[in-house]
Amino acid sequence: MIHPTALVDPTARLADDVEVGPFSIIGPDVSIGAGSVIGPHVVVKGPTTLGERTRIFQFASVGEDCQDKKYAGEPTRLVMGDDNVIREGATIHRGTIQDRSETTVGSRNLFMAYVHVGHDCVIGSDCILANQVTLAGHVTIGNYVILGGLAAVHQFCHFGDHAMAGGGSIITKDTPAYIMINGNPAEARGLNLVGLKRRGFSREAISALTAAYKMVYRQGLTTEQALAEMRSRFQLPEVEHFAASIERSTRGITR
Repeated sequence: MIHPTALVDPTARLADDVEVGPFSIIGPDVSIGAGSVIGPHVVVKGPTTLGERTRIFQFASVGEDCQDKKYAGEPTRLVMGDDNVIREGATIHRGTIQDRSETTVGSRNLFMAYVHVGHDCVIGSDCILANQVTLAGHVTIGNYVILGGLAAVHQFCHFGDHAMAGGGSIITKDTPAYIMINGNPAEARGLNLVGLKRRGFSREAISALTAAYKMVYRQGLTTEQALAEMRSRFQLPEVEHFAASIERSTRGITR
């Protein structure tokens, strides 16, 4: 299952059925789970752990040293879950000791061509990062997030669950759960209604989230007033999750 032109370090831990394509390099301290397929001309550098059924396409670089100038060769990590797809030319870097020493990725994510995931990022599960999306260091992405092609996210920004960014967006603030943003600089454009319906959110939850969104973005309330109002009117977990994603913001939310 390993092409004769591939270079696999003897200390790398590959499940018995892992495929490694021509001219790929698997370095030391790399672990790759069962059912994974590493295409041609791929570099995986450790310490890196890739879960089961990972698929990596040609010319991707996974687990490389980060581009932070403070990085001095410390043994930081990249840890990824199961069923992730990494397309051509994507780059995913390990962490730094100045933060968590780890870049962490969940499961079932799609990283399209030339996506960059910087050091110390935390990405949930079931996300789609379209072609040439760029995440600076220390970015946190929730679950079921979609980032359109060429979107760029400033360091330390947070994306809440089920949020969506349009292609080419420049994102310098935190994005609360469930909303869509777009533009340069990115602005809030409403709820991600199509995504919520596709994922089976109830009419009651969508109606409540629509009202909560208007409290934050349309009624001239302060953030504190909007949070208090939505919590008094709606005792739903979806609304609480929306409110909590706003409260967690450290850079201020996209307006």
